[in-house]
Amino acid sequence: MELITGWINAVNGVVWGPVMLVLILGVGLFLNLGLKMMPFMKIGLGFRLMWQGRETTEGDRKEGDISPFQAQMTAMSATVGTGNIAGVATAVFLGGPGALFWMWCTAMVGMATKYAEAVLAVKYREVDEDGNHVGGPMYYIKNGLGKNWAWMGTLFAVFGTLAGFGIGNTVQSNSVASVIETTFGVPVWISGLVMMVLTGGVLLGGIKRIGSVAEALVPLMAVGYLAAGLVVLAINAAEIPHALELIFTQAFTGTAAEGGFAGAAVWAAIRYGVARGVFSNEAGLGSAPIAHAASQTKDPVRQGLIAMLGTFLDTIIICSITGLAIVTSGVWTSGASGAALTSAAFSAALPAAGDYIVAVSLAIFAFTTILGWAVYSERCAEYLFGVKAILPFRLLWIMSVPVGALVGLDFAWLLADTLNALMAIPNLVALILLSPVVFRLTKEYFQTNK
Repeated sequence: MELITGWINAVNGVVWGPVMLVLILGVGLFLNLGLKMMPFMKIGLGFRLMWQGRETTEGDRKEGDISPFQAQMTAMSATVGTGNIAGVATAVFLGGPGALFWMWCTAMVGMATKYAEAVLAVKYREVDEDGNHVGGPMYYIKNGLGKNWAWMGTLFAVFGTLAGFGIGNTVQSNSVASVIETTFGVPVWISGLVMMVLTGGVLLGGIKRIGSVAEALVPLMAVGYLAAGLVVLAINAAEIPHALELIFTQAFTGTAAEGGFAGAAVWAAIRYGVARGVFSNEAGLGSAPIAHAASQTKDPVRQGLIAMLGTFLDTIIICSITGLAIVTSGVWTSGASGAALTSAAFSAALPAAGDYIVAVSLAIFAFTTILGWAVYSERCAEYLFGVKAILPFRLLWIMSVPVGALVGLDFAWLLADTLNALMAIPNLVALILLSPVVFRLTKEYFQTNK
């Protein structure tokens, strides 16, 4: 096992190394320039379309399985997760406050990436034997680039299926069980069984039930966490200017050792800021367009405008609240990391409630991630094996939840992190090659809808 772990560690260092980080940021910047910075200029339009997307016309309903709003909430159920609480804290712990600046950069360019992914997902989606609308990188690679590139779509599907059982299932249930046991004293096996039952009740209903649950739960959990975070920032208001100064200056100068913080060079701030930013908002990984492909819409661009908001809301809004809470509280120098660091930041401002707010938020975020990633990995498995694989996949997914709660998962985290990066490679290549399609559809949409 040590040999395998060492080998995967070596692969992880390569796939999350400079080439990958440059590729993620480079593709996002290229798409932004090709779109003439449209994602920044049309954020307001995106919010209007998302709100209008709660209801669909009769014609649009025939074109998908769930409303545009439900598709966005399903994608965000997988996106808003442990990365927003533990991932941000880990980035600050390893890269210093300057890592937050590079997380923001990743999100700003990532809006164009997420937009392009959703446009292509709707443009090249298919209808399977059960009448479900299916799409994502494997389909826009196959249908957009042709049969000679189909092997790349197959690779994505393999990585997506396997990565889901790690990053989207077992590590999430493990996070929930651990934080619930630490905070409330509930044995991990009980948490595992409860999550298994809840997951089964939702997952066996398919994409429509997942969409309905996400539509109700995701806005509630996001608003609740944001409200608590804003209270923390209000209490620490006097420290916000200094925190912003640290973030912007240390992004380019590195962070000196202080207290329990070991210090970090500029490269560490860039590496962990970009890596944890992508881990949180998933722009470029190719996962979110799988959910958007099920949207009840005739227009790929309209769904793309809605999809790009996922990156904005996840990183620019929710991750910023976490990061600023950590830096303004001063606990970033304590030596704590992960969810424990975020918990310490909230507890410093709200001694009686901070631990509980972070624990409950993490539990809900992680549970919805299990549901969202179930859609992603199921679609990847269906692409590889057909609709006959759907029921066995769902049963295996449900049974994996309590396993994750009970077993130590350091290896699973490492493997899933590596597979996530491997998912991104074929997706980013496809986005570059299919960018002319994205640019053309965007131009036609705005010419028609002046």
